[in-house]
Amino acid sequence: MKSKFRLFFPCYFSFFVNGAMVLLVGAILPYIIEEAGINYSVAGGFLSAFAIGNLIASFVNPPMASKIGRKATIIIFSALIPVMLFFITLLPPVPVIYAAFVLVGIGRGSVSIINNAVVNDNSNGKPTALNLLHMTFAAGAFLAPFITSLYIGNGFGWRAPAYTIIAGSALSVILYVWMEIDYNWPVESKKGKNEGSMAQPFYKSPVFYVCGLLLFLYLGLENCVNGWFVTYFKSMNIMSSAYATNLVSVTWVMVMLGRLLTAKLSSKVDKNKLILAYCVATTIFFFLLTATHSLPVITVAIAGLGFFFAGIYPTTVSSVGSIIKGSTAGMSLFLAIAALGGIVTPQIVGFLADRIGMTAAILVLAFNAVGMLVMAAVNVGMKKRG
Repeated sequence: MKSKFRLFFPCYFSFFVNGAMVLLVGAILPYIIEEAGINYSVAGGFLSAFAIGNLIASFVNPPMASKIGRKATIIIFSALIPVMLFFITLLPPVPVIYAAFVLVGIGRGSVSIINNAVVNDNSNGKPTALNLLHMTFAAGAFLAPFITSLYIGNGFGWRAPAYTIIAGSALSVILYVWMEIDYNWPVESKKGKNEGSMAQPFYKSPVFYVCGLLLFLYLGLENCVNGWFVTYFKSMNIMSSAYATNLVSVTWVMVMLGRLLTAKLSSKVDKNKLILAYCVATTIFFFLLTATHSLPVITVAIAGLGFFFAGIYPTTVSSVGSIIKGSTAGMSLFLAIAALGGIVTPQIVGFLADRIGMTAAILVLAFNAVGMLVMAAVNVGMKKRG
């Protein structure tokens, strides 16, 4: 039990801080745009650089882990987060900020890979533990915009919440040092097959790619909600900056509630049908959100979006859990496919925002919402056919 705690607690805490860090970027982005005097395209580039780092992590983690061990690898890469965030608060030249965001992304991606792998490999194929892991991410994501609004509202400026997240990220590194990371870790097959089974390699499974594409579209949508929606709400001129920031916090309150519900439902309902139901609801609430300028309707829509957003990522990871179990390469490639969506989409939105306005640019995310729905339906059909 003691070893299990030392394995899981650092994962949950670091995901909590990661959630806060990811939402912090979106919450402070309007202030960085204003203080640094940059346009939407450049700011979108920051979000894409962050996502590029997340993608790079999928390729640098496996070889590093094979040479120096998983524990040393995650300690080194997670330490990039507090160090590079501090550099960003100094507002150096734009190319340096780009590089810093890439390195923060590598740290964030490394944390995601190791935490998802540890929990997936030690939860006996049940999605409950993964949903609880991602609920801690949602808890941190909820707190970040609220803390940012609190600090700025009291005259401390946007750097104060950044320093708070930097301190939490440094503590995460210390917990990784303490972590018993090799406890009950499956031995990865050299052929890339699932441990203890005769199943086909992950890269020959169509489900692997369908679920990967689903998360490609999902992360594109999620990264834009995290990174652009405070700016989007402010551009509509129907709410204050504080209300816009806190509205994103509302999203993540609903994400927490949704993940608690998913943890409960996932043991009773087929997880692939659960993913499909969530994608249907996500699409409905997204179109409701973008079809109105009514503040009450927007508030309800963003809350509904967050609630049904909640279980998509962890349940999808769990859906392919048996395919990639024990394979660092499998988990890394799967998360890399997903990460590409988070790279491309924010940059497209930023590019379009400079030309047609932020309100119109956000509508491009309708493609992501509908695409997720299609992939979820295909996944259910494939599972029915075995």
